[in-house]
Amino acid sequence: MELIILRCVFLLCAGGVSWIINTALPSDADINPYVVFAGVMGIAVVAIMGDIFIPRKRIDSISAVYFGVLIGILLSYILWIAIAPLFAQSLLVGNAVKLIMGMLLCYVCVSILIQTKDDFRFLIPYVEFVREVKGFKPLVLDTSVVIDGRIADLVNTGVFDNQLIMPRFALSELQAIADSSDKLRRVRGRRGLDVLNRMRADDNVDLMIFDRDLPELAGQTVDLKLVLLAKHLEGKVVTGDFNLNKVAKLHNVPVINLNEISNSLRPVYLPDESFNVKIIKPGEGAEQGIGYLDDGTMVVVEGARNRIGQELEVRVTSTLQTNAGKMIFAKFDPRG
Repeated sequence: MELIILRCVFLLCAGGVSWIINTALPSDADINPYVVFAGVMGIAVVAIMGDIFIPRKRIDSISAVYFGVLIGILLSYILWIAIAPLFAQSLLVGNAVKLIMGMLLCYVCVSILIQTKDDFRFLIPYVEFVREVKGFKPLVLDTSVVIDGRIADLVNTGVFDNQLIMPRFALSELQAIADSSDKLRRVRGRRGLDVLNRMRADDNVDLMIFDRDLPELAGQTVDLKLVLLAKHLEGKVVTGDFNLNKVAKLHNVPVINLNEISNSLRPVYLPDESFNVKIIKPGEGAEQGIGYLDDGTMVVVEGARNRIGQELEVRVTSTLQTNAGKMIFAKFDPRG
């Protein structure tokens, strides 16, 4: 409703501007007032249509253009004060130089701010405001965590409301995996691209493709680039890669390891508790059968070697926590 009112007021203002122009024209001017009215209203309608057909506007880009134009005009004014005496004899040439100088400086300032808007947050206060609302630190995604796919499900739960950063070099690596001649790698790469597209299509997910080339990233490996980028953005690395986890900790960069999150959310079964599990295969022991919980936890069941393919009620005898995950040892009593 506010936008409808704004657009109606804008059209009324456009009509008022056309009336002012017509009244300011000399009486002997050979210009039809209706042409002026139609021209001004046409410009207003084009502006409204552009606003309607471009519904999603990035406040950081708009702010960069706004501040870039302001800085360009200010620099043009200061520079013109310095060089105005040189054109005192020729007013026409001076006005032309002033317009060209203003045009060039505005373009250069807007271009610089658009390319470096992440580093000029003090000039673009709305960007910092949005960052505070969406979360405290951006999360830099690793290729492996995108291929894994659990990050999309985790973000949809609302646990993370931080901005997600997908670096351009990591996206290129993911695309190279999707174009691989190896079938398994190709399937993994395409799965990662599908996960990215799904997150980008979700309006509740703030995903940004970071395509700037920082000087400190030149010549580094992909893992080290991710760590250095997270350090530059004062963010965190999200990964499931054990080696990248270690590299990030060496550089004092916070890491969110999805495997650790998954392990912390696994159900805890205490000794002497019972639950149902399906026996998948025989174990290493003479009477052992192997089953798995829904989260992938291995369950070693004594006395279930001959029950493969059946779902049994077992009783926990002990648990074992390792770096690879948790193992549960249980016992099946055929007598119930």
